Amino acid sequence: MTFPEYDHSDVQYPTPRYAGTGGEVSATYRPADHPPEFTYRSGGSVHYLSTGASTNGEFGLYRWEMGPDPSGPSEHFHRSISESFYILAGSVRIFDGSRWLDTEPGDYVHVPEGGIHAFRNESGEPASMLLHFAPGAPREGYFEGLPDLSKTDQAERAAFFLRHDTFWV
Repeated sequence: MTFPEYDHSDVQYPTPRYAGTGGEVSATYRPADHPPEFTYRSGGSVHYLSTGASTNGEFGLYRWEMGPDPSGPSEHFHRSISESFYILAGSVRIFDGSRWLDTEPGDYVHVPEGGIHAFRNESGEPASMLLHFAPGAPREGYFEGLPDLSKTDQAERAAFFLRHDTFWV
């Protein structure tokens, strides 16, 4: 089978990381009704589907659930990780560096390292999306540390954001 819109003649795979010959049993299963790992006072929550630690640093995948109240970070960028958004339910406004996109289920936005982005739920309805980070940085500490920032001074906040590769525009 050929796909005329893509030239696959020069495709190269990464160096193999598994040297076995018979495969192994190593899949992870997480049922849909698994409770979130972290819930915010606002009612929003985050599910740690695959952390950087569980993927050998390859990626992190999180299900981000937002309540109906407006929420989300303002414009920022990351120097060491890319971030992707896949909308599961509701509508999330995503800033792509030049404009705000009103997304709907099935929409996808990828932001490479250094790309300015932001997201907000301003719909008045709950929304959820998948967040994908590559490589797999320890974003769990970032998610869990956000609520405590109101108790810190400016220098502590600056150190927190620097430690978590978040640079505000």
